[in-house]
Amino acid sequence: EVQLVESGGGLVQAGGSLRLSCAASGFSFSDYIIGWFRQVPGKEREGLSCISSGANRVYYTDSVKGRFTISSDNANNTVYLQMNNLKPEDTAVYYCAALWDSTWLTTIDTLCTSAMQYWGKGTLVTVSS
Repeated sequence: EVQLVESGGGLVQAGGSLRLSCAASGFSFSDYIIGWFRQVPGKEREGLSCISSGANRVYYTDSVKGRFTISSDNANNTVYLQMNNLKPEDTAVYYCAALWDSTWLTTIDTLCTSAMQYWGKGTLVTVSS
């Protein structure tokens, strides 16, 4: 059974930091890109960042560049999202997702904005002002 389990969400004050984790199982982790997305109720889901299977390609959307850092631990099938200088507008449910890595055919930017194959259930991040 494919599983993506997010953790690390919570309540933080503006300017603070959180590290989200995405633990993957049930598929060949080393063959997939993993991405982080977020969604505010009533708004479209936003792609934030993706990392390729070899961790040699990363993508960030403009709104998180310089504040968020994605990393992976292939030995433990886990991807992290370090979030610094959090703002109230970062409040959302954060999801991780996986897509078969075809960065040998296209860019990770394109893949990160494509339909992902597997999704976690999300973790809530609330940033207070």
